[in-house]
Amino acid sequence: MAAESARLRDDSPSPSDDQEGDVSKPTVEAAPNPTELDQLIHGRVRLGIVSALAVHDRMSFTELRELLETSDGNLSAHARKLEEGGYLRCDKSFEDRVPLTEYRLTDRGRGALERYLDHMEGLIQRVRDA
Repeated sequence: MAAESARLRDDSPSPSDDQEGDVSKPTVEAAPNPTELDQLIHGRVRLGIVSALAVHDRMSFTELRELLETSDGNLSAHARKLEEGGYLRCDKSFEDRVPLTEYRLTDRGRGALERYLDHMEGLIQRVRDA
């Protein structure tokens, strides 16, 4: 598959190309490879966290847990992985003596989501064009 992707990006004709064909035809873009998806955000909960934070400036732990319909432990574990990857920032404070954990998407996280969405759109287009 890698050889095929490399060939598709190469503008020079391969030995199997029609030598009498139109040389002005556009080159074919390399199709997205599903195995190249960002595995840090590909899972349901992590993608949900990143997507929710992309449309909200910040969200509390409770808001994310309720939105994603997941457990405290599950959300905490996935949020920690995203934080370790630099995709989100966790701020802990107190509000009326009650602990408050809020999350924000970092620039790195926003960029990763954009690349992920572009990659998925490319895969969808490839399937539709097949």
